[in-house]
Amino acid sequence: MAMGTLVSSRGFSSPLVPGKAYQEGASPLTVKFHGERSAWVGSFILFIQRENYNFSRPSLVTHAYRLDKTSLIKRNAFLGEMSHPLPSSAGKCSCVQQSNISLKHKFPVRTNCFIPSDCFHQLHRRKLDNLGISDGHHDQLVYRLPTRTRANFKSEQYEVPETQLDSLTSSDVSSEAVLIGGNVTEVAPWWEHFPKRWVIVLLCFFSFLLCNMDRVNMSIAILPMAQEFNWNSATMGLIQSSFFWGYLLTQIVGGIWADKIGGKLVLGFGVIWWSMATILTPIAAKIGLPFLLVMRAFMGIGEGVAMPAMNNILSKWIPVSERSRSLALVYSGMYLGSVTGLAFSPILIHKFGWPSVFYAFGSLGSVWFALWQSKAYSSPKEDPKLSADEKKLILGGSVSKEPVSSIPWKLILSKAPVWALIISHFCHNWGTFILLTWMPTYYNQVLKFNLTESSLLCVLPWLTMAVFANIGGWIADTLVSKGISITNVRKIMQSIGFLGPAFFLTQLSHVRTPALAVLCMACSQGSDAFSQSGLYSNHQDIGPRYAGVLLGLSNTAGVLAGVFGTAVTGFILQRGSWDDVFKVSVVLYIIGTLVWNIFSTGEKILD
Repeated sequence: MAMGTLVSSRGFSSPLVPGKAYQEGASPLTVKFHGERSAWVGSFILFIQRENYNFSRPSLVTHAYRLDKTSLIKRNAFLGEMSHPLPSSAGKCSCVQQSNISLKHKFPVRTNCFIPSDCFHQLHRRKLDNLGISDGHHDQLVYRLPTRTRANFKSEQYEVPETQLDSLTSSDVSSEAVLIGGNVTEVAPWWEHFPKRWVIVLLCFFSFLLCNMDRVNMSIAILPMAQEFNWNSATMGLIQSSFFWGYLLTQIVGGIWADKIGGKLVLGFGVIWWSMATILTPIAAKIGLPFLLVMRAFMGIGEGVAMPAMNNILSKWIPVSERSRSLALVYSGMYLGSVTGLAFSPILIHKFGWPSVFYAFGSLGSVWFALWQSKAYSSPKEDPKLSADEKKLILGGSVSKEPVSSIPWKLILSKAPVWALIISHFCHNWGTFILLTWMPTYYNQVLKFNLTESSLLCVLPWLTMAVFANIGGWIADTLVSKGISITNVRKIMQSIGFLGPAFFLTQLSHVRTPALAVLCMACSQGSDAFSQSGLYSNHQDIGPRYAGVLLGLSNTAGVLAGVFGTAVTGFILQRGSWDDVFKVSVVLYIIGTLVWNIFSTGEKILD
C-alpha cells in the first residue's frame, strides 16, 4: 500500500511530530503537539499545522467559503466523524482546495479521520444538524474503504490573540494539496518476497550444476580428441586423472579461505577459475599435451574450493531446521549436472565439433557469476535488504561470531567426531566412485549391453540420486522438527546411506536378468544419496565456524578413496570377478556404519 503525505505547499519551519495509526476498535491514541501535527491515517499522513501563534486546521473541501466565528467554534470544537467524500472530480489530490480555520479560543480539538487507500473515488454527503451547521457550507469529509483506519489526535489548549487571528488571510495559504512521494512504499514483486536464504541455496545449486557439467564433458569429448591428436589409452587416462591433481590441492586450502574471508568470494573465484579453464581447454589441447594437462589441473583447482566454500556459506545462512534439505538440493545439482553434461555433450559435438562443448559450458559461468555478485552475501548480517524476520529465523537469537583468523588444527584433529567424518567419507566415496566410474564397463561386460545402451543407463543412477537426496533431506528436517535429536537423525540417515548400497550390491550376484541388475544398481545409488542428510550435513553441526575446513578435510579423504578405489578395482578385475569388487565395497560400507554410529555426534564440538 502506497504511503504519502497530504500537506499544504506552504513551508513550515517547526519540526514534525508523527502520530501513530491503529485499527478501528482499538483504544484511542491521544498525541500532544507543540509544532506541526501529523498522524498516520490509512494511506496518508494527515498534518495539522501551526505556525507561531496561529493554529490552523486544513480541511479538504471542494470550494472556498466564508464562516463566522460562532460557526468556527462549533465546527472545530465538536467530536465527530468527517463524513463526506469528494466528488469524482477530486480524483487527484492536486485538484482539492484547502480552507484554513484560525481559532482565537481555548478549547481541545479532537478529530476522527477516515482516509482511504485508493484516493478519493466514492463520496456522499450527510447533515450535521445536531451541531448547528448548515447543509450546504459545512460539509465534512469521510473516505470509506473496506477496512477503515482511524487516527485520533488531540491538541493542547492554545490561546490565539485577536490580532494574530486577523492577520491570517486566505492568501497566506496555498489552495492546493499535494501528494509528496518521499514516503511512498511500493508493493514489491513476488520474487522480492522469496526468502533470501533460499536464493543463496539456489545459486549454490546452479554452481554445482555447472561444476559437474564442466567435469564430465571431457569424458565424452576425449574420444574425438583422441582421434584428432592420436592419443593412446594411457594418454587418455593421464588426461582424465590430471583433473584430480588440482582438485586434491585445494580442498583444505579452499576451506581455510572460506572460513577466513567468506564463502561468497571463494565460491565466486572457483566458478570463474574453472569456467576460464574450461574455455581454454581446446586452445591448450591444440598447443600441446603438457598445456592440456596443466589446464585440466587448473580446472581441478577451481572446482576443489567449491564444496568447502558452499559448506561455509550455507552454515551461516541456513537454520538447522532446514539444513538437510538445503544441502540435499545443492548436492543434487551435481547429479543433475552430470545428467545434463552427458546428455548435451554428444549433441554439441555432433553439430559443432568437440571444442563447442568447452566453449558453451564454460561461458555459462559468467552468467552465474553476475547473479552471484548481485544477490549473494557471505552471511546474513552483510545483506542490507534482508528482512528482520528472516534474519531472526536464521540467527535464532545467537550472537554472530567474528570471522576465523586462525585454524585450531590441534583442537580439530583431537576430536573423535571429526575423525568419524573423515573415515566415513572415505568409506562412502570408495563405493560411490567405483560404481560411477566402472558402471559402463559392468553393463557392457556382465549385462552384455552395447555402448549406446550403457551410456543411457549411466544417466539413471544420477537421476535416482538427485531425487532421493531431496527426499532424504525433507525426511531429515521433518524428524528434527518433531523433536528427534540431530545426532540421532544424522546417524539414521547415514546408516541408510551405508547399509542400503551394501544390501543392493550383495543382491547383484543373485539376479539373473539385466533389468533386475539395473534396478539393484539404481536402488544402491538412491539409498547412497541419503548420505547428504548424514555425513555431508554433519560438518555444519559440529563446527559451523570451521565448516569449510572440516569439509575440506573429509572430502580430501573422499577424493583419495576415488583415486585409489578406481585403481584397486582394475587390479581386482585382473585376478578376480565383479563379485570381489562389490565385496570390498560392502566391507567398507559396514566399517563406515560402525565408525559413524559409535563416534559421530550432531552437537557442536567446535566454537
